[in-house]
Amino acid sequence: MAPVKTIIALILGGFIFLGNHPSLSAEPMSELDLRVSRFLNDTKNSWTDWNVPYEDGKILYDLVLKRNFRHILEIGTSTGHSTIWLAWAASKTGGQVTTIEIDRGRYEKAQANFQKAGLSPLIQAFLADAHQMVPGLKGPYDFIFCDADKDWYVKYFLMIRDKITPGGCFAAHNVLWSHDPHIKQFLDHLQKDSEFRTTLLKGSGEGLSLSCRIH
Repeated sequence: MAPVKTIIALILGGFIFLGNHPSLSAEPMSELDLRVSRFLNDTKNSWTDWNVPYEDGKILYDLVLKRNFRHILEIGTSTGHSTIWLAWAASKTGGQVTTIEIDRGRYEKAQANFQKAGLSPLIQAFLADAHQMVPGLKGPYDFIFCDADKDWYVKYFLMIRDKITPGGCFAAHNVLWSHDPHIKQFLDHLQKDSEFRTTLLKGSGEGLSLSCRIH
């Protein structure tokens, strides 16, 4: 699997801003690969309910493969688009995804999508309030993806940061929402945390932050 390719790097508000063009491997595909790829292609333009765009799903997939992440936590399943990308990559690293969704309707749709994609065995999905569940998680995790309530981004990070392994990363979606004061607060907090190095990934244009523990 080729690493995430960067074509431009700019200093933006103290962060390194990376524009990426991830690509899926040209290696022969397994039966599971074919099933997941077909499902994602067939549903490419039908994801609603605050799911990540296809381009950002590919970024998550590449990040997991590039860094060989195995213990993956997702805060905010929605109906499962990002979860499927994460679990597909985890199928190649020997990992598993734990994901949390508060809304029953979205949770049930996600479960159906996991079945259709053939990835249910790699996903432990919880119908729960992440505000209450995340503090009690034992970890450790080497990759966390957060795409939930933006006013809780700082709190989610603080809840889980000490359970992130050395070299592990915390990614958050929609960080280029410049109109949202909670996103600014979150990015300001990341910039001040000396134990993590944060980069911003453009992707679809909605933006992902990637904060990796350096010591």
